Amino acid sequence: MKAGLHMRACVPLAAVRAEPRGDAMQVTQILFGETLRVLEAADGWCRIRLDADGYEGHIRINAVEPLRQKAFAAGGECLTSRIPRTLMFPRPDFKTTPVRPVFMGARLVLEEREGRFTRIAGGGWIITEHLAPHGAIGSDPAALAEAFLHTPYLWGGRSADGIDCSGLVQTVLVMTGLPNVPRDTCDQVEKIGRPVPREQAMEGMLRRGDLVFWKGHVAMMLDERRIIHANAFHMRVAVEPLAEAVTRIEASGGGTITAIRRP
Repeated sequence: MKAGLHMRACVPLAAVRAEPRGDAMQVTQILFGETLRVLEAADGWCRIRLDADGYEGHIRINAVEPLRQKAFAAGGECLTSRIPRTLMFPRPDFKTTPVRPVFMGARLVLEEREGRFTRIAGGGWIITEHLAPHGAIGSDPAALAEAFLHTPYLWGGRSADGIDCSGLVQTVLVMTGLPNVPRDTCDQVEKIGRPVPREQAMEGMLRRGDLVFWKGHVAMMLDERRIIHANAFHMRVAVEPLAEAVTRIEASGGGTITAIRRP
């Protein structure tokens, strides 16, 4: 594999690691159909840069394939799963054995429709009602975040099989149409929306969808008092009062709220 190649993920989910080793830390994940640029390749690994957010890391070569430019040409409808996890079938028949899961955020190109099913380029058949245009799943990111409730916490995760705090925020904002959402909290706190005075957190003046940041952590407001977040205390996506989270995080040495942003 040569540097500079434009590729796409050909597996449902693949780890992007900090180093080209299977035991290296997972820094993020790529989902089926996401596109990327190969920066270098050797010994079964390639260093890549994701097109969507510019994130860089190392993946196994067998997780990607050459990008079918025709399929992604202008006018091709790009879909994704409107629910956190759906299934792809080998034929338009839900009684057949699924060939793979498909996660919200995957980039799927429509080929044809038959009955209740849509056939995806380079894949199989998915229930049409589970699909939506990529980046156009409603207008309420907090509602999408609630769909991930109880998803296991996973460092570097971006899917319903496991997700981290910034992965959850990135996914729900991108899927509701916000462009150029960074992957990590250190960038999200600088680039998403506009700042809100931190004092409003204690006055109950925050809104649904506001983002609350600590050092290395982010949560989303469900209303003026409750948050939803993927976190290592519950080891899942959980809902709790903001005041309780503030007290617990400060007591554990995580510090106080550093910023609030309104997308």
